[in-house]
Amino acid sequence: MKILLYILAAVCGYVIAGMNPAIALSKAIYKKDIRACGSGNPGFTNFKRTFGNKWAWWVLVLDLSKAAVVVGLFAWLLSRQGVDFQLGAAYTGMFCMLGHAFPFQFKFKGGKGFLVCLSTMYVIDWRVGLIATGIMVVLLLVTKYMSLSTTFAMLLCPILLIPFGASVPVILMATFCAVFMAVRHKENFKRLIKGTESKFILKSKKQ
Repeated sequence: MKILLYILAAVCGYVIAGMNPAIALSKAIYKKDIRACGSGNPGFTNFKRTFGNKWAWWVLVLDLSKAAVVVGLFAWLLSRQGVDFQLGAAYTGMFCMLGHAFPFQFKFKGGKGFLVCLSTMYVIDWRVGLIATGIMVVLLLVTKYMSLSTTFAMLLCPILLIPFGASVPVILMATFCAVFMAVRHKENFKRLIKGTESKFILKSKKQ
């Protein structure tokens, strides 16, 4: 039963996280593929910058929710079989990251994974998720760069897990998620160095 749950966690995490709301909504509402717009990233920031606020917040909520639900569910199911809850969450979260980044539903071209990574961290330890969110918000207010703020906050998460008593396997899996997300932002860092990275604006004229 335990092995079956591990397999289901991997498969469901990959498939469910691969359901990208930014791609789906851009095609259904605007008859465009968000991957062909702006930065090409099918995520909240590019969707908001391209189409405005009206549907962007749905992208944010759905991206957060899809990972939180599947990660929380399998963490609980695995814990019923004697697996540490945090370990189950971190394990499922890794496959959610892979599914979001390389969804077979969308020809393996997906997002960078910040919201999936953040929601996974919340399930692993809500205190770490809350601290990371606070750090991200402060950095975003100061720098106005979403990529820099989110990546820095996520890379701190594995370190923050240590004083809260997370096990070594959980910290290693959380590190994988954070570093994976950081690598997915490499083009953003190149633009930051060149000074061409777009700044995040909360309000948008597009609706």
